[in-house]
Amino acid sequence: MTQPTWDLSALVKAADGQPEFRARLQGMLAGFWREVDKAALFAEFGFGARHSLFGEVGRRLRVQWLPQTPDTPDLAELFQLLFRPADARWIERLDDATLERIATLVDPDGASGWRTAMLDAITILVSAVHSSGYLSPLRRRMDSQALAGEPFRQLTRAADAVREAVVEGRHADALREANLLRGLLDACRRAAASVTGHLEEYGVSVDIVYELDQMARRTQRIEMLLDCVLAPQPMPALRALVLELLRVAEDDRGLRRLLARHYSLLARQVAERSAETGSHYITRDRGEWREMLRMAAGGGAVIAGTTYLKFAIAALGLAAFWSGFWSGVNYAASFVVIMLLHWTVATKQPAMTAPAMAESLAAGTGDAEIEAFVDRVAQLIRSQAAGIIGNLAVCAPIALTIQLAWEGIFGVPLVGERQGEYVLHSLTLLGPTLFYAAFTGVLLFASSLIAGWAENWFVYHRLDSAIAWNPRFVARLGAPRAQRWAAWWRANISGLVANVSLGMMLGLVPALASFFALPLEVRHVTLSTGQLAAAAGALGLDVLRAPAFWWCAAGILLTGVLNLTVSFWLAFKVALRSRGIQVRERQRITAAIWRRLRRDPLSFVRPPKG
Repeated sequence: MTQPTWDLSALVKAADGQPEFRARLQGMLAGFWREVDKAALFAEFGFGARHSLFGEVGRRLRVQWLPQTPDTPDLAELFQLLFRPADARWIERLDDATLERIATLVDPDGASGWRTAMLDAITILVSAVHSSGYLSPLRRRMDSQALAGEPFRQLTRAADAVREAVVEGRHADALREANLLRGLLDACRRAAASVTGHLEEYGVSVDIVYELDQMARRTQRIEMLLDCVLAPQPMPALRALVLELLRVAEDDRGLRRLLARHYSLLARQVAERSAETGSHYITRDRGEWREMLRMAAGGGAVIAGTTYLKFAIAALGLAAFWSGFWSGVNYAASFVVIMLLHWTVATKQPAMTAPAMAESLAAGTGDAEIEAFVDRVAQLIRSQAAGIIGNLAVCAPIALTIQLAWEGIFGVPLVGERQGEYVLHSLTLLGPTLFYAAFTGVLLFASSLIAGWAENWFVYHRLDSAIAWNPRFVARLGAPRAQRWAAWWRANISGLVANVSLGMMLGLVPALASFFALPLEVRHVTLSTGQLAAAAGALGLDVLRAPAFWWCAAGILLTGVLNLTVSFWLAFKVALRSRGIQVRERQRITAAIWRRLRRDPLSFVRPPKG
């Protein structure tokens, strides 16, 4: 027997053996029980007072940072002062007889006191669920079939019927009405769950996710209170309720669990937005693989021009911020041009393809699903190889040709020897290149998240509908053109935001970091290849004999690996978590990939025939 359990049992025995002490103790506890608002503990503890996640974040921060006072009649506030989450261990060990004796000490009238408070709490909770069901952001996302029986409208009447039957002592009627109420609560949960099926059409926000979670937890609390009110032997149900309140108290003490729980659905929606785009980057046969090579070759040609614009911006000698800003504009414009021409940059693929791959696990994580997923991994690696080969095979020769042609025509090099030496110094594997390459992978991942968020925001605010039907747009563009513009923006908003955000981050993040004396730079494999080719043209073919050149070539090779793996891993991790795939299932997936690699390594390199 633990120390708190022993102390409590000793206190109860002392009260039983000393009538005067029992009377004083009972008077104190009964007075406390009469003065506190008991319904607040059962109906409000663990739930936010506002329909806002950020309001709940603020409340939790106040609880953590500001001292709480016991001078309050609110039992929900007192509960966190009276108990700690660790108390669940000894409360769970209390036997029913001891609990009965404690309940008698606290409430001499028996079950009537706490039962009335629980009925009040059920009324409060039902009112909150009813209100949530009629919130416009939730109601228009719920499936119409799930709302056909009007479960939210019937909740109040069902709860009132339960209360009347319990108060009047009609136990059989109370059980029947409680079963009806439970059925309605289940229907409300199904209606709330149907919201996720309409995210593509309406989008989602953190407040919607928060309200859905609050509604589900309130319906569960109502069912626990019904168990306590209706049970012939209520002590086991009461113990379960107290343990649940202690678990809620533990969750209520920090922000990490709150944010992890309520951002999971939003993360899934953002990941699915990226999955739509990312599925186009995965090749399945030789025809698609050759098409990826062609698209990557076009992207490499554009990046060759981007490289020289980067050198030109650096030659202007602008302040750090403006140099970073115009470099970002240069990158963003180049990426957008590549997108509009339906070409590709290999490093943008992983962060977009990872959610598409995780989507393949939506049906489950059985053996068949995992094998299908391993097939997708092999397809992805082949696609990445094609993308990098296409980018680099075209970017390097074009960049070198431009350098040599310029010098041949105008008699002066486009990129001078000094700039070439700087490139060899900055891209070498012997410096911090690998760290910068991994950091660039983080930026690639961040751009995919920004793109998913932007598309979700676009859909949530129905901007495509506004472009298509707003009278001012229709009057200016004409109805057919407005419809085409709406469809174009809906299809391309994610790609535009991804490319613009990536370009601006590649240019601005190093400049902003320099304000804080942080030596951060970016290393993008295709841009670095163009720079190295330009440097080779400036320094002459003799540079091929210099070890510095080959250290840079090795650095570029590993830069490509880190750009791809870091961005893919981060995006894939978010996608898996957003779908609730646990650590054990992830280990099974990893083991399956290694088995395929040992059994058929060429499947990760060579596309199948047909």
